[in-house]
Amino acid sequence: MDVRAEYLKYFKNLGHEVIESAPLVPDDATLLFTNAGMVPFKSIFTGAVPRPTPPIRTSCQTCIRAGGKHNDLDNVGYTARHHTFFEMLGNFSFGEYFKKEAIGYAWEFVTGVLKLPKERLYVSVYEKDDEAYELWKAYVIDESHIYRFGEKDNFWAMGDTGPCGPCSEIYYDQGAEHFKGEEDYMGGDGDRFLEIWNLVFMQYERSSDGTLSPLPKPSIDTGMGLERVQAILEGKFSNYDTQLFMPLINHVAKLCGIPYEYEKGASYRVIADHIRSVSFLLAQGVNFDKEGRGYVLRRILRRAVRHGYLLGIKEPFMYKLVDTLCQIMGSHYTYLNEKKENIKELIRLEEERFLATISAGLELFNAELANTKDVFSGEVAFKLYDTYGFPLDLTADMLREKGLSVDSAKFDELMNKQKARAKASWKGSGDAKAESGDFKELLEEFGENEFVGYDNLSWNSRILALLDENFKRVSSLSSGVGYALLDKTPLYARSGGQCGDTGFVGKNEVLDTTKHFGLNLAQIKVKEPLKVDQSVEVKVNESARLQTRRHHSATHLLHAALRKFLGEHIAQAGSSVEPNRLRFDFSHPKPVTSQELEQIESWVNAQIQKGAKAKTEIMDIESAKNSGAIALFGEKYGEMVRVLTLGESKEFCGGTHVENINEIGSFFITKESGVSAGVRRIEAICADSATQYTNELRHELGECEMELKNTDLLSAIKKLKAELKAAKDELKNASSNSSLESFDIKGAKVVISEFGGDIKSKIDELKNGADKVIAVLANVKDGKVSLAVGVKGCELKAGEIVSKIAPIINGGGGGRSDFATAGGKDPSRLNEAFKSAKELISASL
Repeated sequence: MDVRAEYLKYFKNLGHEVIESAPLVPDDATLLFTNAGMVPFKSIFTGAVPRPTPPIRTSCQTCIRAGGKHNDLDNVGYTARHHTFFEMLGNFSFGEYFKKEAIGYAWEFVTGVLKLPKERLYVSVYEKDDEAYELWKAYVIDESHIYRFGEKDNFWAMGDTGPCGPCSEIYYDQGAEHFKGEEDYMGGDGDRFLEIWNLVFMQYERSSDGTLSPLPKPSIDTGMGLERVQAILEGKFSNYDTQLFMPLINHVAKLCGIPYEYEKGASYRVIADHIRSVSFLLAQGVNFDKEGRGYVLRRILRRAVRHGYLLGIKEPFMYKLVDTLCQIMGSHYTYLNEKKENIKELIRLEEERFLATISAGLELFNAELANTKDVFSGEVAFKLYDTYGFPLDLTADMLREKGLSVDSAKFDELMNKQKARAKASWKGSGDAKAESGDFKELLEEFGENEFVGYDNLSWNSRILALLDENFKRVSSLSSGVGYALLDKTPLYARSGGQCGDTGFVGKNEVLDTTKHFGLNLAQIKVKEPLKVDQSVEVKVNESARLQTRRHHSATHLLHAALRKFLGEHIAQAGSSVEPNRLRFDFSHPKPVTSQELEQIESWVNAQIQKGAKAKTEIMDIESAKNSGAIALFGEKYGEMVRVLTLGESKEFCGGTHVENINEIGSFFITKESGVSAGVRRIEAICADSATQYTNELRHELGECEMELKNTDLLSAIKKLKAELKAAKDELKNASSNSSLESFDIKGAKVVISEFGGDIKSKIDELKNGADKVIAVLANVKDGKVSLAVGVKGCELKAGEIVSKIAPIINGGGGGRSDFATAGGKDPSRLNEAFKSAKELISASL
């Protein structure tokens, strides 16, 4: 039984609107991932948005619990029913129906559709919910199957305040003969009584003083775990023993060459669970990262890779499981199939990164393990994380197998120190060599040097100190690359997204200008000797500075435009400003449409044409905030800040900018893309880069006109498209009209053949032409086989035929009883597959 399909069909027939699964990354800042079926409807339940029409919905929601408050990661693989990724079936009423209907629907589905025996079903209600108790008495076989539990178990709330209410749970008794532990009683922590469905009766509003007030429109929020129900229907005591997981587990067994045994199979189960989470997160745009959701994703994959390592798999393998996952879930979640190759590539690359260090990491782990009695060293755990990419919970997971714990307090201490260093480094170059530089004594001796480059592109400076390429103080530089600390400098140090200035210190080329702990340092390629206390003429690369400041000012206008047209939720998430381009990352839950991009680009150009003068003010931070200036979230500012106003843009900024915004010239958006979940990126150009861009476009258009021999390019393209369509239609008609030989088997028209056209359309045509049809058609292209089977008026199922013959051509597939498909990699055995199909059909009819 397809539980997912049956559930949605059942509630659709009751008038519920079927809602697609919402993204795993919710539009909710309080949640890391969507962790329950009600999350997409939270704003409706809280009253933040009006009730939808119709006010009853049903869904199968993909959920992840692997980070933050809701985290099942540590239990996955070691219990029968914990997962990082799971599917939650639910029906929801927003003030339409309430307890009587919800209870009736649940009972009818469980007993009528799933056909679970009533004698094995038990329910729980909130101890004070007499109404629910009385309603359940009409359904269960006996009152002894109804249990009253307290608020801890049977009262649901979103938080300390807000909508809440009693809940009622349905349990399935898996049998006393199988579960004899001390907790295997109704309400215990054992597995005998398995909760399969929770019905929340949202009928109160809880105030800050704890008072419960009746809601004007009580609502229903339910959740039924797909994996648990599937296990019950298959007669399994573990979710992992079902068809949802066993194909993955068997694939792992094939890869490692060790048969799966449940008692020793935790690693297999971890891998089978984790490939689901990893694949779905990647398919939905979350990428491997060092923090946030991307870090959770990385933790999940690396945990799985390590378990593969325990099974003897020392090469990338997780990506190979994606095909099997798509066979299991791709028919419902079609985007898995659409993004399959990209998912595989991303997983493979991440596996390679981790496997490059895992051997050395395990060596370090085992060496420390030999010296550990009770608590594993926090210093070594941090080194495993920092050097070898082992997340802390991965180390903790390995230790749990040995009955040991880790000194997490020491780990956290070292992590916090690293974050502090990283933040300081981020303000400068980020060069690891700078950590050992002689900055402390420089700051004590000279303090922060002065930047005079807002109004000056050259300056006669004095060299306060010189440093070699490792940031160690020296008295002179005669060759190579080093750094100069100048008393006053017109060179802008890379910060705030703006690149560092280039130029000259005397005759020595400045490669970059960077900032370390507030010190502005010129990185110099030495051509003539430099000495401490020497006076030198410092010149900024005027052309590069001019183009850079134009792009920086354009970035501010772009930011203002994004907030104007997309909403004030827009927040900067990173930027890069260079002489020839700009890049701006910002928080936004979805791609920016082409229409929105046009509006943004037009608005920026309109601002430029107005020619407003730039205005800079030095203000105390509170006055700056009160003035409406935008600050970068998470950035640390001093008591006094520099505020830049450019037309309708007003922001905190220490960078260099135009004096009048008409200096920016033309502005073009060249690309819009996603960086990670909830973060978009716009790349753009202005000034000289924009002029070059338009010249290149004109040149390309000219070449197109010459190639097409037509100055009306649109007309020429339409003509070519029409000719191509006509050719395709002619080919399609030729293929569809080609005759296929058929034969009769016990009154059924049977067609088994290779076909050069659209095999699905041809099967539909054949089925429309007779009452009893079995068609097996194959299309060979680029060394691969596409196979389709159609059945009409016969008991034999299309899926059965596909499952028998697809392996012959080194493939696999599936589908419905009337239509199924498969793909194969060995066209040389197609005739053998056809022969097998004919034999199967002849024997079955």
